[in-house]
Amino acid sequence: MTTARIAILFLLAALAEIGGAWLIWQAVREDKGWLFAAAGVLALGAYGFIAAFQPDANFGRVLAAYGGIFIAGSLAWGVLVDGFTPTVWDYAGSAIALVGAGVVILAPVITGGADA
Repeated sequence: MTTARIAILFLLAALAEIGGAWLIWQAVREDKGWLFAAAGVLALGAYGFIAAFQPDANFGRVLAAYGGIFIAGSLAWGVLVDGFTPTVWDYAGSAIALVGAGVVILAPVITGGADA
């Protein structure tokens, strides 16, 4: 259940952060109005709360792992919402970032000693 919880929270966090940033982008760059910006600010605030529910107690580790999710999620958002066409380099970079995120968040934690 822990791995499933981690994955669900990362997915929800990605939707909140990427969606919030997209809403602000629409308000500022596409002149969609300040309601879009306000909704974006609320979504970005929700992202912070969602991230805080990760089972790992280390903020830096959670945020670092989320970075990989953000990279892949941003590209996916671009494809699904904005009609973006990724290149092979986008896919490769995304895969590398996701592997890195997995190593950071799922690796066993060693306490004490030089490896901690």
